Amino acid sequence: MLRALRVRRPVPADTSAATVDHSSLAGALATLASQGIESVDARTLLTYRDELAATDPNDLSSDVALAYWLNLYNAGALELATRAASQSASTVLRVPGAFDSTWATVAGEALSLNDIEHGKIRRFKDPRIHAALVCGSASCPTLRLTPYSGEHLQNELDDQMRAFLRDGGLVFDDGSAQLSRILLWYGADFVRPSRMPNILPVRRRQVAAALQQWTEVPLAGTPIEFQPYDWALSCSIG
Repeated sequence: MLRALRVRRPVPADTSAATVDHSSLAGALATLASQGIESVDARTLLTYRDELAATDPNDLSSDVALAYWLNLYNAGALELATRAASQSASTVLRVPGAFDSTWATVAGEALSLNDIEHGKIRRFKDPRIHAALVCGSASCPTLRLTPYSGEHLQNELDDQMRAFLRDGGLVFDDGSAQLSRILLWYGADFVRPSRMPNILPVRRRQVAAALQQWTEVPLAGTPIEFQPYDWALSCSIG
């Protein structure tokens, strides 16, 4: 969800060898893959949230900390989707305070999903995070089958970015390249990642050029359009 920014702190330094246990989230993802969102136990996700909250991510290395925040956010989005499903809601937007209510308290700081995305995750200045975060909706990226890890994060984010474009984030229709609307909302992060979080407007052609490194399909000279966003309740995994 795009919104005003708050909660700014420096990115952790790469001086820590500490790791984080993401096995509780791994179990929830396995259930989602085999049985669907209706079978995911929200209590597992809440337990995982509380386990993460016992660790201060500012004491972690940069990649481990970014994996921490990505997984915490996605656990929150998945828990939000379970609530929508239990209420027979057609979209997570029907859940009061969906992205703005407090989801976790980390290092004494109460954070909503929006706070985590815009105040914590985007400060790492890596636009690939927009292919890694989910929102429980049909048009959001597909969840990875396993949680993100600090050790392999760079490869995981590259794989996720390529998969996002391949599996619907980039489609061709009537001679034009149709990009996910996420790439309209956050195009400036791809064009000027060193300035993330960034809300300045950019040209469509600049966004296409920035995306070329993650797709073998040539985009130069192709008209660029943006797909509508479908907020229908959905959690897909691949």
